[in-house]
Amino acid sequence: MEKAKIDRINALAHLAKERALTAAELSERDSLRREYIVEFRRGTIELLEHTWIQTPDGKKHPLPKKGKRPE
Repeated sequence: MEKAKIDRINALAHLAKERALTAAELSERDSLRREYIVEFRRGTIELLEHTWIQTPDGKKHPLPKKGKRPE
């Protein structure tokens, strides 16, 4: 996510502490937050998909997906 969008999320958060946000500002904030969460999840999943576990015997295994047991 671009820095400008993150800055806008923060600016709206500061405004919300000072006064009530307008309907347009609330809509913009919610839209930006959803976009941020999607980007965060995508990055986290990508990181976990490229994570390997090395056992004491030196073998490397990919991190198992949730619900699946390693073989």
